Amino acid sequence: MATSKDKLILDESCKTKPDIEYPTNWGFKIIGRDKNKLLSCIKEIMREKEHVCSIGNISKTGKFTTYNTSCIVMNEEERNKIFKYFEDHDDIDMVI
Repeated sequence: MATSKDKLILDESCKTKPDIEYPTNWGFKIIGRDKNKLLSCIKEIMREKEHVCSIGNISKTGKFTTYNTSCIVMNEEERNKIFKYFEDHDDIDMVI
């Protein structure tokens, strides 16, 4: 498993998936145009799931806001499902 000192770069030269031990705390960076809608989206998607949310950066022009949210995911399927919910939401421009 990668340590905090290791750098993991996923590109065409990296043929293996990272070794992630579950359950684990996983973070999502949510980017959108309206900070209130972003917060609503996070609450809607996380529902009753315990999570942490904090404001990230605001673009120089003020057009985009970033929120960081994290939660404990039990497995890769759950992690990917939450990511997909964020990715497909109309009020979210990007999720990382």
